[in-house]
Amino acid sequence: MVKQLSWKVGGQQGEGIDSAGETLSTALNRKGYYLYGYRHFSSRIKGGHSNTKIRISTSPVRSISDELDILVAFDQETIDLNAHELIADGVILADAKFKPTVPEGVTAHLLAVPFTKIAEEVGMAQMKNMVAVGASIALLGLSVDAFKEVIEERFARKGQKVVDKNMEAITKGHEYVQEQIGNTITKFRLDPSDGKKRLYMIGNDAIALGAVAAGARLMAAYPITPSSEIMEYLIKKLPELGGTVVQTEDEIAAMTMVIGANYGGVRALTASAGPGLSLMTEAIGLAGMTETPAVIVNTQRGGPSTGLPTKQEQSDVLAMLYSTHGEIPKIVLAPSTVEECFYDTIQAFNLAEQYQCPVIILSDLALSLGKQTVNPLDYDRIEIKRGKLVDWNEELPPLENSQLFPRYEFTEDGISRRVLPGKKDGLHHVTGVEHDETGRPSENPLNRKRMMDKRLSKLSNGIDFDTPVFLDAQHEEADLLIVGFNSTRGTITEAKERLEAEGLKVNHAHIRQILPFPTEIMQQQIQKAKKVLVVENNATGQLTNLIKMHVGFAEKLVHYGKYDGNPFLPSEIYKQCKELLVHGHI
Repeated sequence: MVKQLSWKVGGQQGEGIDSAGETLSTALNRKGYYLYGYRHFSSRIKGGHSNTKIRISTSPVRSISDELDILVAFDQETIDLNAHELIADGVILADAKFKPTVPEGVTAHLLAVPFTKIAEEVGMAQMKNMVAVGASIALLGLSVDAFKEVIEERFARKGQKVVDKNMEAITKGHEYVQEQIGNTITKFRLDPSDGKKRLYMIGNDAIALGAVAAGARLMAAYPITPSSEIMEYLIKKLPELGGTVVQTEDEIAAMTMVIGANYGGVRALTASAGPGLSLMTEAIGLAGMTETPAVIVNTQRGGPSTGLPTKQEQSDVLAMLYSTHGEIPKIVLAPSTVEECFYDTIQAFNLAEQYQCPVIILSDLALSLGKQTVNPLDYDRIEIKRGKLVDWNEELPPLENSQLFPRYEFTEDGISRRVLPGKKDGLHHVTGVEHDETGRPSENPLNRKRMMDKRLSKLSNGIDFDTPVFLDAQHEEADLLIVGFNSTRGTITEAKERLEAEGLKVNHAHIRQILPFPTEIMQQQIQKAKKVLVVENNATGQLTNLIKMHVGFAEKLVHYGKYDGNPFLPSEIYKQCKELLVHGHI
């Protein structure tokens, strides 16, 4: 029996690849196994190779695996593209219909199973994916009973007959493989799990749930991969809480609607990807100039232009920091786990109101769409902070002789009191041009300088964010410091463990607050290391250059980039670390 293995299913998009992976992983999650799932899919509705890879373990896992134990193939292309990942004695479960063959050099066992034929006998060829699920769990040594609840939930709305047919497909796939292998292939039978209940979520769902928990009641957005699940989740949930989701005509409208809602006192957000954020930049500047809270989610994907809409990349870092014309205060957070997606979103809404500025939650495709086991969330950690928002019942000094409320009053910390529209004696002017304390337009040079200093000073003393950098850095003198952000955290952790097992002293710093940059923390960590490897999914070393700009130590920093659309594997980071430590370069 094994404590961990990796399973992949592949075929043409539209063949039920996602459904097979979702069915298997949901059932395993409910049995108490830890999971990490990643989808490789094309930017089209139907056709093109697609696969889902799931890591299954009796202990926590945070990244996709280097190797593959079981490959389920619905076509020869799946075998040709993915068989190289298989371990020497892995198994290929392939549909007998396409007469599968094993590429030269691959030593895995080929087991041709009549997925389509069995599905047709059950009643529908499309159910071949459920036959494949049954065949897989026979290899894993699991019972089909574990899938009854999942199948009932997935297909109940289509009627009991459909539920029964899908269960029959799973059962027949299970029986066929059991008859074929008997006790000849037993190495993939899973150790029993602990049976504990845990969540199984993608990062987008955690961000959406975090927005609900933070009190957001409006989302305005235009659908775009890989952020659309946030919108889909909130479409279902916000109306139950008196909120709503508005699908706008474009991202410009979405951003301006979010500004208007927040100005009116409603916590609101938008979510998009790189192309959408490009459209939003002028309006983000408006939020900065008018000191209006706003939360924006950017789920990074391959660029530029349309780029790689369904593939992994981390190339929007500098755009999120500097793309708005002019200079405004802005906060950029970068969660690195699904749990952090939830908690950081709540903090983002608090920070937006505390500092009265736009807050960008920077994610990436692997974090947004990668599905992970998550321990139960701690709702007692939720705290709502609305900053200097004037209470509706508070009496303000009466306005006389055409006076206006000093909405942009100069203060010691740069943050002024904020009033909601309709508040008695809170009347003020709001404009995107430079203005005085009451909001009236002003081009006076002295006022301009004071207002710029006021806005920019809001973040000068740091912000109220709990973990600017995640540290796994027990060594006072490290051979190597590995730095990353967003979804690479689990992959770096696994590479670090392999290096530590060889006696190397390795520290890990994962940056979670990109703006304001955590200069002091990173300076301390870089000083303790002989060499520094910055791991990021981009070509130009955007995070590497940020560290050079804010911290220095350019001679120590080595950029390791990957920008082919795929996330890092633990073995890739391990290999580059070894190269750097042994040869001094990669």
